[in-house]
Amino acid sequence: MTQPWNPDILGDGFEQQTLELDGGAVATLVRYLGASPEWLEARDDEASGIDADVLYVHGWSDYFFQKHLAKFWHRAGARFYALDLHNYGRSLSPGMVPGFVTHLADYDADIAAALSAMGRTGDPGQDRPLILLGHSTGGLTLSLWASRHPGIASALILNSPWLEFQATELGRRAIAPLVGLHARLHPLTPLPPVDPGIYTRAVSATLDGEWDYNLQWRPDRGFPITPAFLDAVFRGQATVAAGLGIDVPVLVLLSDKSYLQPKWSADALTADVALNVDAVAHRSLSLADTVTVSRLPNAFHDIFLSPEPVRREAFERIGRWLPMALQPSNAELWEARTAGL
Repeated sequence: MTQPWNPDILGDGFEQQTLELDGGAVATLVRYLGASPEWLEARDDEASGIDADVLYVHGWSDYFFQKHLAKFWHRAGARFYALDLHNYGRSLSPGMVPGFVTHLADYDADIAAALSAMGRTGDPGQDRPLILLGHSTGGLTLSLWASRHPGIASALILNSPWLEFQATELGRRAIAPLVGLHARLHPLTPLPPVDPGIYTRAVSATLDGEWDYNLQWRPDRGFPITPAFLDAVFRGQATVAAGLGIDVPVLVLLSDKSYLQPKWSADALTADVALNVDAVAHRSLSLADTVTVSRLPNAFHDIFLSPEPVRREAFERIGRWLPMALQPSNAELWEARTAGL
């Protein structure tokens, strides 16, 4: 049953729709209708806008609240949508285990329901280009989805995707069997906490940051990590390491450095405090034949929650990369030009 669009908690221009999934679970799709002007309305000399659909998927212990991200895409001419996956954010109800999943492919139903609600037919000849935008675990999820569903997306933009374990591939391989065993025997037993709240201190307006958000949907120290969730991530990362062969251009946005210490330092305000960004940069090359890795000095784990100069630079880099990524293929022309060389 299709649910109506209703006003969203983000206010003017934002609406949400509940997506009913099998087994009684729900996901939630948020759209931005545009209370801010498009660039083309503001400036007649702008280049053509991006006539595309954008689907954003959040990371672990997170949900969509980045209004400025929606406004950026709207001003560029695109239709922006964000998905709160089942057991997260707007889709989280009392009694649910936050973030619970046993395989990242379980989110295929959420994504399929979102694409249907966006009015996409599945026919590349009729649909607008689809830009997938994923953060952290959402970036890993969308990378795997794009590999399993070729011919649907037109471009993939990853915002600090969790493509590899912080202790690198060797560390993941060493502990993955033990995590897998716990996932089978005790899937919901919380693992020892690893988040001392450093990231929250960097981004929350209640501390040293500038962002207001729902602390139940995005807790100070994150949701308790379960063996089931970590096993799902490890299996996804192993699949990436084997090579995904994604059939569209990929842009990976990362900070230029990590801060993975257990105590607070001012260095946390100029680094990714969640990922080993060097390991992720290396693993990004396993995604597709065409991958652009863009390192942003002093960026946070969520590039779009970084200080304003970093965010502005990230948007500029997307603006430079995307027109080339969406450009129709000139394969036949170049085949003729290079014949016999």
